[in-house]
Amino acid sequence: MSVTAQVPEVPTIVLEPTGEAPRLARLFLADQFAAWGIKDDYVARLIVCELVTNAYRHGEGPIVVRLPRDRDGQPVIEVRDSGEGRPVVLPQNHAAVSGRGLQLIAEFVRDCWGVRPLGEGGKAVWVKLPTL
Repeated sequence: MSVTAQVPEVPTIVLEPTGEAPRLARLFLADQFAAWGIKDDYVARLIVCELVTNAYRHGEGPIVVRLPRDRDGQPVIEVRDSGEGRPVVLPQNHAAVSGRGLQLIAEFVRDCWGVRPLGEGGKAVWVKLPTL
């Protein structure tokens, strides 16, 4: 008799690249965090909104939001799109009316975020959330 390890399914939603995508991503994250018993999801909602907004504005194709958990059980937010461009934290500009989202993310999570290419093309931007 062989025993097969069960790999937990990663909560995932596929969104059309529209102005509704950030709101739908926030709702998806809030529902999943509630299912996990995580009550404080404010920072996570802010982060998923920013990443999905960037994918909508600067990426290509459908936006895939995944919520895996790391080895310690901490949630990770991953946003995928098929665009080849990579997000960049812009220098601080107090006169700018946009472009501060990645600065905020970097402040919240320090070095616990990054970008990796996908084998099928495109990229995944991931953020490991601080201990909840």
